[in-house]
Amino acid sequence: MHTDVLIIGGGQAGLAAAYFLSQRGASYRVLDKGKEIGEVWKRRYDSLVLFTPRNYSELPGMRLTGDPNGFPAKDEIAAALQRYADHHQLNIQLETEVRSLKKIDGDFQAETNRGTFSARHVIVATGPFQVPMVPPMSSRLDPSVTQMHSAHYRNPADLRPGSVLVVGGGNSGAQIAVELARSHRVVLSVGHRMTFMPLSIFGKSAFWWFDRLGILNAPSDSRIGRKVRKRPDPVFGFELKRMLKAKTVAIKPKTVKADERTVHFEDGTSMEPDNIIWATGFRFDYSWLQIQGALDKAGKPLHKQGVSPVDGLYYVGLPWQTSRNSALIGGVGRDAEAIVRRITG
Repeated sequence: MHTDVLIIGGGQAGLAAAYFLSQRGASYRVLDKGKEIGEVWKRRYDSLVLFTPRNYSELPGMRLTGDPNGFPAKDEIAAALQRYADHHQLNIQLETEVRSLKKIDGDFQAETNRGTFSARHVIVATGPFQVPMVPPMSSRLDPSVTQMHSAHYRNPADLRPGSVLVVGGGNSGAQIAVELARSHRVVLSVGHRMTFMPLSIFGKSAFWWFDRLGILNAPSDSRIGRKVRKRPDPVFGFELKRMLKAKTVAIKPKTVKADERTVHFEDGTSMEPDNIIWATGFRFDYSWLQIQGALDKAGKPLHKQGVSPVDGLYYVGLPWQTSRNSALIGGVGRDAEAIVRRITG
């Protein structure tokens, strides 16, 4: 099972790379461990709505139906990715998990649950959301406390009645806290100063302004890029801000310790939550990438704008691969095109 280009990961980044390879008539194959295209999106919490409008949530050759300035829900994105793969007849093999990638005699060898695949080039498109990151302190909590990562939360019915502690103040934590405040007593624990940004400004989406001001695609190493990278992402929309002001959602500083049923905060206060949602992000897992020189000491990919020091190895969809836009649906196409152009010469 040999191909010129092997793409590992069939999310938006992998599909964008496949689209450009298909346009150039290249031999390629996409491997994805999911049972269907868009599966990662379908598994997210039911009420998830993107903070990027439809016209900034499209891949090259994709059009989302509905108001271009409206905000799509996660199931809409999942269905759109499936239509995209079907319409462009992309070469995708599902239920195929890559267990190791090695380079032998100049060719890459991918060992999977469905045999060995070889290729001259490999594009890793596994995305930034790989392994849910839960603090070790979670293991010290009593089993009577219902706890889960935001990646596994679906809706309020997953939780027990009573209080909920949401740990983490990113956009997922903010959306989940707002949803749960309608049925539970919610406390939000955040380790940084939260900033809020409107979804729209003067009738245009915030991302329209980011684009026009040169922020969205500012190079990672530019002055603007470095400045934006230092700051935590803002929470888009003001619903949580209004709830915090009305004390519908209480706010606490960083969670520092947990034991039995008690969670302790940085300011010395504590609470005994009935439920905890860990909206604490994700970590990379490239343990399957067994090629010398591909990863740094921390196990993260070594690359320059998606190009690995290992000849023939590339990435698409990494956070800040070339800009703020690199890990967003509307931005992966730009990086994918550059990588495909490099591969095909």
